[in-house]
Amino acid sequence: MDDPVIQWLREGDPAVRWQVSRDLLDAPPEHYGLTRQLVASEGWGARLLGYQDPAGTWGGGLYGPKWISTTYTLLTLRRLGLPSENLQAHKGCQLLLEGGFMPDGGIDYHRNPKIQHSETCITGMVLSLLAYFEYPDERVHRIVEHLLGQQLADGGWNCQSYQGDTHSSFHTTISVLEGLWEYEKTYGRQPVIDEARTRAHEFLWLHRLYRSHRTGEIFDPKMTTLPFPPRWRYDFLRALDYFQDCNAPCDERMIEAIELLQAKRKKDSYWTVNSGMSGLKYFELEKPGQQSRINTLRALRVLRWWSGG
Repeated sequence: MDDPVIQWLREGDPAVRWQVSRDLLDAPPEHYGLTRQLVASEGWGARLLGYQDPAGTWGGGLYGPKWISTTYTLLTLRRLGLPSENLQAHKGCQLLLEGGFMPDGGIDYHRNPKIQHSETCITGMVLSLLAYFEYPDERVHRIVEHLLGQQLADGGWNCQSYQGDTHSSFHTTISVLEGLWEYEKTYGRQPVIDEARTRAHEFLWLHRLYRSHRTGEIFDPKMTTLPFPPRWRYDFLRALDYFQDCNAPCDERMIEAIELLQAKRKKDSYWTVNSGMSGLKYFELEKPGQQSRINTLRALRVLRWWSGG
Protein backbone atom coordinates (compact mmCIF):
# COMPACT_ATOMS: atom_id res chain seq x y z
CA MET A 1 0.00 0.00 0.00
CA ASP A 2 2.99 2.35 0.49
CA ASP A 3 4.22 1.71 -3.05
CA PRO A 4 3.82 5.02 -4.94
CA VAL A 5 2.90 3.17 -8.13
CA ILE A 6 0.10 1.30 -6.35
CA GLN A 7 -1.09 4.57 -4.81
CA TRP A 8 -1.10 6.18 -8.26
CA LEU A 9 -3.07 3.29 -9.72
CA ARG A 10 -5.63 3.56 -6.93
CA GLU A 11 -6.24 7.18 -7.90
CA GLY A 12 -7.44 6.14 -11.36
CA ASP A 13 -10.66 5.02 -12.99
CA PRO A 14 -12.84 2.53 -11.06
CA ALA A 15 -11.99 -0.05 -13.74
CA VAL A 16 -8.34 0.17 -12.71
CA ARG A 17 -8.95 0.47 -8.97
CA TRP A 18 -10.98 -2.68 -8.56
CA GLN A 19 -8.52 -4.77 -10.61
CA VAL A 20 -5.59 -3.43 -8.60
CA SER A 21 -7.31 -4.62 -5.41
CA ARG A 22 -7.96 -8.07 -6.86
CA ASP A 23 -4.78 -8.69 -8.86
CA LEU A 24 -2.05 -6.78 -7.02
CA LEU A 25 -3.28 -6.58 -3.43
CA ASP A 26 -5.05 -9.96 -3.14
CA ALA A 27 -8.13 -8.31 -1.66
CA PRO A 28 -11.25 -10.50 -1.30
CA PRO A 29 -14.30 -9.72 -3.47
CA GLU A 30 -16.12 -7.99 -0.66
CA HIS A 31 -13.35 -5.38 -0.57
CA TYR A 32 -13.54 -4.41 -4.24
CA GLY A 33 -17.12 -5.32 -5.14
CA LEU A 34 -18.51 -1.83 -4.62
CA THR A 35 -15.70 -0.28 -6.66
CA ARG A 36 -16.35 -2.73 -9.46
CA GLN A 37 -20.01 -1.71 -9.49
CA LEU A 38 -18.86 1.87 -10.13
CA VAL A 39 -17.60 0.82 -13.58
CA ALA A 40 -21.22 1.13 -14.74
CA SER A 41 -21.83 4.55 -13.19
CA GLU A 42 -18.51 6.42 -13.24
CA GLY A 43 -15.56 6.96 -15.53
CA TRP A 44 -14.75 5.06 -18.70
CA GLY A 45 -17.38 2.37 -18.31
CA ALA A 46 -20.22 4.81 -17.66
CA ARG A 47 -19.21 6.92 -20.63
CA LEU A 48 -19.22 3.91 -22.95
CA LEU A 49 -22.58 2.69 -21.65
CA GLY A 50 -23.95 6.16 -22.29
CA TYR A 51 -23.40 5.77 -26.02
CA GLN A 52 -25.79 2.83 -26.36
CA ASP A 53 -28.72 3.79 -28.59
CA PRO A 54 -32.41 3.02 -27.93
CA ALA A 55 -32.19 -0.06 -30.16
CA GLY A 56 -29.50 -1.51 -27.89
CA THR A 57 -26.55 -1.14 -30.23
CA TRP A 58 -23.46 1.01 -30.13
CA GLY A 59 -22.48 2.95 -33.21
CA GLY A 60 -25.65 1.77 -34.93
CA GLY A 61 -24.13 -1.59 -35.83
CA LEU A 62 -23.13 -5.00 -34.51
CA TYR A 63 -19.59 -5.33 -35.86
CA GLY A 64 -19.11 -2.02 -37.65
CA PRO A 65 -18.31 0.79 -37.68
CA LYS A 66 -14.97 0.12 -36.07
CA TRP A 67 -14.29 0.83 -33.24
CA ILE A 68 -17.60 2.15 -31.95
CA SER A 69 -19.83 -0.82 -32.80
CA THR A 70 -21.59 -3.11 -30.35
CA THR A 71 -18.92 -5.82 -30.54
CA TYR A 72 -15.95 -3.58 -29.88
CA THR A 73 -17.64 -1.46 -27.22
CA LEU A 74 -18.60 -4.57 -25.27
CA LEU A 75 -15.10 -5.98 -25.69
CA THR A 76 -13.72 -2.85 -24.03
CA LEU A 77 -16.32 -3.03 -21.25
CA ARG A 78 -15.35 -6.65 -20.64
CA ARG A 79 -11.72 -5.65 -20.20
CA LEU A 80 -12.76 -2.88 -17.83
CA GLY A 81 -14.60 -5.42 -15.69
CA LEU A 82 -18.17 -4.25 -16.13
CA PRO A 83 -20.26 -6.51 -13.84
CA SER A 84 -21.63 -9.49 -15.73
CA GLU A 85 -25.25 -8.83 -14.76
CA ASN A 86 -25.34 -5.41 -16.47
CA LEU A 87 -28.63 -5.18 -18.40
CA GLN A 88 -27.26 -2.90 -21.11
CA ALA A 89 -24.55 -5.43 -21.87
CA HIS A 90 -27.12 -8.23 -21.93
CA LYS A 91 -29.16 -6.35 -24.50
CA GLY A 92 -26.04 -5.98 -26.62
CA CYS A 93 -25.26 -9.69 -26.26
CA GLN A 94 -28.79 -10.56 -27.34
CA LEU A 95 -28.39 -8.51 -30.51
CA LEU A 96 -24.96 -9.97 -31.26
CA LEU A 97 -26.25 -13.51 -30.96
CA GLU A 98 -29.51 -12.97 -32.82
CA GLY A 99 -27.85 -10.99 -35.58
CA GLY A 100 -24.82 -13.17 -36.16
CA PHE A 101 -25.47 -16.82 -35.28
CA MET A 102 -24.84 -19.03 -38.32
CA PRO A 103 -26.10 -22.53 -39.22
CA ASP A 104 -22.60 -23.94 -38.70
CA GLY A 105 -22.67 -22.86 -35.03
CA GLY A 106 -20.38 -19.86 -35.30
CA ILE A 107 -20.81 -16.11 -35.74
CA ASP A 108 -20.60 -13.82 -38.77
CA TYR A 109 -21.95 -10.35 -39.56
CA HIS A 110 -20.87 -9.85 -43.15
CA ARG A 111 -24.06 -11.36 -44.54
CA ASN A 112 -22.54 -12.07 -47.92
CA PRO A 113 -24.81 -14.64 -49.63
CA LYS A 114 -21.71 -16.20 -51.18
CA ILE A 115 -20.23 -16.87 -47.73
CA GLN A 116 -21.96 -19.69 -45.88
CA HIS A 117 -19.48 -20.12 -43.03
CA SER A 118 -18.72 -18.28 -39.81
CA GLU A 119 -15.76 -15.97 -39.21
CA THR A 120 -13.53 -17.60 -36.60
CA CYS A 121 -11.97 -14.45 -35.17
CA ILE A 122 -15.37 -12.78 -34.71
CA THR A 123 -16.77 -16.00 -33.24
CA GLY A 124 -14.02 -16.09 -30.62
CA MET A 125 -14.56 -12.46 -29.66
CA VAL A 126 -18.33 -12.82 -29.40
CA LEU A 127 -17.95 -16.00 -27.35
CA SER A 128 -15.81 -14.07 -24.87
CA LEU A 129 -18.67 -11.58 -24.49
CA LEU A 130 -21.49 -14.08 -24.22
CA ALA A 131 -19.56 -16.13 -21.67
CA TYR A 132 -18.25 -13.18 -19.65
CA PHE A 133 -21.68 -11.56 -19.37
CA GLU A 134 -23.22 -15.00 -18.70
CA TYR A 135 -25.80 -14.57 -21.42
CA PRO A 136 -28.30 -17.43 -20.98
CA ASP A 137 -28.69 -19.17 -24.34
CA GLU A 138 -27.96 -22.75 -25.38
CA ARG A 139 -26.37 -21.51 -28.58
CA VAL A 140 -23.37 -20.39 -26.55
CA HIS A 141 -22.42 -24.06 -26.14
CA ARG A 142 -22.79 -24.65 -29.86
CA ILE A 143 -20.36 -21.82 -30.51
CA VAL A 144 -17.77 -23.62 -28.38
CA GLU A 145 -18.30 -26.85 -30.32
CA HIS A 146 -17.87 -24.95 -33.57
CA LEU A 147 -14.59 -23.38 -32.48
CA LEU A 148 -13.17 -26.68 -31.24
CA GLY A 149 -13.89 -28.10 -34.67
CA GLN A 150 -12.00 -25.25 -36.35
CA GLN A 151 -8.69 -25.82 -34.56
CA LEU A 152 -5.84 -26.44 -37.00
CA ALA A 153 -3.16 -29.09 -36.86
CA ASP A 154 -0.55 -26.65 -35.53
CA GLY A 155 -2.73 -25.91 -32.51
CA GLY A 156 -4.14 -22.49 -33.32
CA TRP A 157 -6.91 -20.99 -35.42
CA ASN A 158 -7.07 -18.98 -38.63
CA CYS A 159 -10.13 -17.17 -39.98
CA GLN A 160 -8.84 -17.86 -43.51
CA SER A 161 -8.75 -21.63 -43.08
CA TYR A 162 -11.78 -21.99 -45.33
CA GLN A 163 -9.57 -20.58 -48.13
CA GLY A 164 -7.00 -23.26 -47.52
CA ASP A 165 -4.70 -21.62 -44.96
CA THR A 166 -3.18 -24.28 -42.74
CA HIS A 167 -0.92 -22.12 -40.54
CA SER A 168 -2.62 -20.47 -37.61
CA SER A 169 -3.00 -16.74 -37.10
CA PHE A 170 -1.79 -14.93 -33.98
CA HIS A 171 -4.85 -12.66 -34.12
CA THR A 172 -7.45 -15.39 -34.49
CA THR A 173 -5.77 -17.69 -31.98
CA ILE A 174 -5.74 -15.17 -29.13
CA SER A 175 -9.38 -14.24 -29.75
CA VAL A 176 -10.46 -17.88 -29.62
CA LEU A 177 -8.31 -18.58 -26.55
CA GLU A 178 -9.88 -15.66 -24.68
CA GLY A 179 -13.35 -16.86 -25.68
CA LEU A 180 -12.75 -20.44 -24.57
CA TRP A 181 -11.21 -19.30 -21.29
CA GLU A 182 -14.12 -16.98 -20.51
CA TYR A 183 -16.44 -19.89 -21.23
CA GLU A 184 -14.56 -22.14 -18.80
CA LYS A 185 -14.57 -19.46 -16.12
CA THR A 186 -18.35 -19.24 -16.41
CA TYR A 187 -19.34 -22.88 -17.03
CA GLY A 188 -16.46 -24.80 -15.45
CA ARG A 189 -13.34 -26.49 -16.71
CA GLN A 190 -13.76 -29.15 -19.38
CA PRO A 191 -10.99 -31.56 -20.46
CA VAL A 192 -11.69 -31.16 -24.17
CA ILE A 193 -11.39 -27.38 -23.91
CA ASP A 194 -8.31 -27.56 -21.70
CA GLU A 195 -6.66 -29.85 -24.25
CA ALA A 196 -7.50 -27.46 -27.09
CA ARG A 197 -6.15 -24.47 -25.18
CA THR A 198 -2.96 -26.35 -24.28
CA ARG A 199 -2.34 -27.07 -27.96
CA ALA A 200 -2.86 -23.38 -28.75
CA HIS A 201 -0.48 -22.36 -25.97
CA GLU A 202 2.15 -24.53 -27.60
CA PHE A 203 1.57 -22.75 -30.91
CA LEU A 204 2.21 -19.34 -29.29
CA TRP A 205 5.17 -20.59 -27.27
CA LEU A 206 6.74 -22.14 -30.35
CA HIS A 207 6.65 -18.65 -31.87
CA ARG A 208 7.96 -17.10 -28.63
CA LEU A 209 4.77 -15.03 -28.69
CA TYR A 210 5.71 -12.79 -31.62
CA ARG A 211 8.30 -14.39 -33.91
CA SER A 212 8.00 -16.07 -37.28
CA HIS A 213 8.31 -19.84 -37.14
CA ARG A 214 10.18 -19.70 -40.46
CA THR A 215 12.77 -16.97 -39.94
CA GLY A 216 12.79 -16.33 -36.20
CA GLU A 217 12.33 -12.62 -36.92
CA ILE A 218 9.64 -10.51 -35.27
CA PHE A 219 6.53 -11.34 -37.27
CA ASP A 220 5.02 -7.86 -37.01
CA PRO A 221 6.57 -4.98 -35.02
CA LYS A 222 3.06 -3.90 -33.97
CA MET A 223 2.89 -7.08 -31.90
CA THR A 224 5.60 -5.68 -29.63
CA THR A 225 3.72 -2.45 -28.81
CA LEU A 226 1.34 -1.71 -25.92
CA PRO A 227 -2.07 -0.63 -27.24
CA PHE A 228 -5.25 -0.63 -25.21
CA PRO A 229 -7.82 -1.83 -25.94
CA PRO A 230 -6.30 -4.32 -28.40
CA ARG A 231 -9.43 -4.67 -30.59
CA TRP A 232 -8.94 -7.76 -32.80
CA ARG A 233 -5.19 -7.33 -33.16
CA TYR A 234 -2.73 -9.54 -31.29
CA ASP A 235 0.08 -8.07 -29.19
CA PHE A 236 2.49 -9.63 -26.74
CA LEU A 237 1.01 -8.03 -23.61
CA ARG A 238 -2.45 -9.20 -24.61
CA ALA A 239 -1.06 -12.73 -24.83
CA LEU A 240 0.86 -12.47 -21.55
CA ASP A 241 -2.21 -11.07 -19.78
CA TYR A 242 -4.23 -14.03 -21.03
CA PHE A 243 -1.57 -16.46 -19.77
CA GLN A 244 -1.51 -14.87 -16.31
CA ASP A 245 -5.30 -14.85 -16.14
CA CYS A 246 -5.53 -18.59 -16.72
CA ASN A 247 -2.39 -19.20 -14.62
CA ALA A 248 -0.67 -21.05 -17.44
CA PRO A 249 2.73 -22.69 -16.89
CA CYS A 250 5.60 -20.19 -17.06
CA ASP A 251 7.14 -21.75 -20.13
CA GLU A 252 10.74 -20.64 -20.75
CA ARG A 253 9.84 -19.68 -24.31
CA MET A 254 8.05 -16.64 -22.84
CA ILE A 255 11.21 -15.30 -21.22
CA GLU A 256 11.99 -13.04 -24.16
CA ALA A 257 8.51 -11.54 -24.04
CA ILE A 258 8.81 -10.99 -20.28
CA GLU A 259 12.15 -9.26 -20.79
CA LEU A 260 10.60 -7.07 -23.48
CA LEU A 261 7.84 -6.09 -21.07
CA GLN A 262 10.37 -5.22 -18.40
CA ALA A 263 12.38 -3.19 -20.90
CA LYS A 264 9.33 -1.10 -21.75
CA ARG A 265 9.01 0.04 -18.14
CA LYS A 266 9.97 3.68 -17.85
CA LYS A 267 12.44 5.00 -15.30
CA ASP A 268 9.55 6.34 -13.25
CA SER A 269 8.26 2.74 -12.93
CA TYR A 270 5.26 3.18 -15.20
CA TRP A 271 4.31 1.85 -18.62
CA THR A 272 2.87 3.95 -21.43
CA VAL A 273 0.11 3.17 -23.93
CA ASN A 274 0.46 3.11 -27.72
CA SER A 275 -2.14 4.56 -30.05
CA GLY A 276 -3.36 1.23 -31.38
CA MET A 277 -5.46 0.75 -34.49
CA SER A 278 -6.84 3.69 -36.44
CA GLY A 279 -10.60 4.13 -36.67
CA LEU A 280 -13.54 5.79 -34.97
CA LYS A 281 -13.41 6.11 -31.19
CA TYR A 282 -15.83 7.53 -28.68
CA PHE A 283 -12.91 8.89 -26.67
CA GLU A 284 -9.34 8.00 -25.70
CA LEU A 285 -9.18 6.15 -22.41
CA GLU A 286 -5.61 7.39 -21.99
CA LYS A 287 -3.39 9.58 -24.13
CA PRO A 288 -0.90 7.68 -26.31
CA GLY A 289 2.72 8.06 -25.26
CA GLN A 290 1.87 9.07 -21.70
CA GLN A 291 1.76 7.18 -18.43
CA SER A 292 -0.91 4.50 -18.58
CA ARG A 293 -2.66 3.20 -15.52
CA ILE A 294 -4.36 0.36 -17.38
CA ASN A 295 -1.14 -0.89 -18.98
CA THR A 296 0.82 -0.47 -15.76
CA LEU A 297 -1.79 -2.60 -14.01
CA ARG A 298 -1.66 -5.23 -16.77
CA ALA A 299 2.14 -5.31 -16.81
CA LEU A 300 2.46 -5.57 -13.03
CA ARG A 301 0.04 -8.46 -12.74
CA VAL A 302 1.84 -10.29 -15.54
CA LEU A 303 5.20 -9.86 -13.77
CA ARG A 304 3.64 -10.87 -10.47
CA TRP A 305 2.34 -14.08 -12.04
CA TRP A 306 5.69 -14.75 -13.72
CA SER A 307 7.58 -14.36 -10.43
CA GLY A 308 5.16 -16.63 -8.61
CA GLY A 309 3.11 -14.00 -6.85
